[in-house]
Amino acid sequence: MEMSSQLQSRLQRSAERLAALGQAVRLELVRQLLRAHPDGMVAGALQRAVDVPASTLSHHLEALARVGLVEQQREGRFQRYRVSEETLRDLLGFLLEECCTSSKVVPISSLRRTGRSK
Repeated sequence: MEMSSQLQSRLQRSAERLAALGQAVRLELVRQLLRAHPDGMVAGALQRAVDVPASTLSHHLEALARVGLVEQQREGRFQRYRVSEETLRDLLGFLLEECCTSSKVVPISSLRRTGRSK
């Protein structure tokens, strides 16, 4: 059975996003940004949180932004970074589709949003 071009495109996009997350500093950056959601964090605060040089931070944030996992916004002299909700939902949805529809590895009821308040 041949894959549709839409599925091939989604597989490729998801693989690129997972590859970007496949580095410890990048994964920790996403975790920090998720903790700070929806406000996000400025680059200096992120740098302190993950304890890496500014050039290293810039490299990792650029890799995450390239695949759409992180969005940036200029605020005066600062750059604010946020997790892209839409991209993250798409990636998680892609990973969970099969386990929740055909194999039932993860019951769909366990994926309901939990109302976490700040």
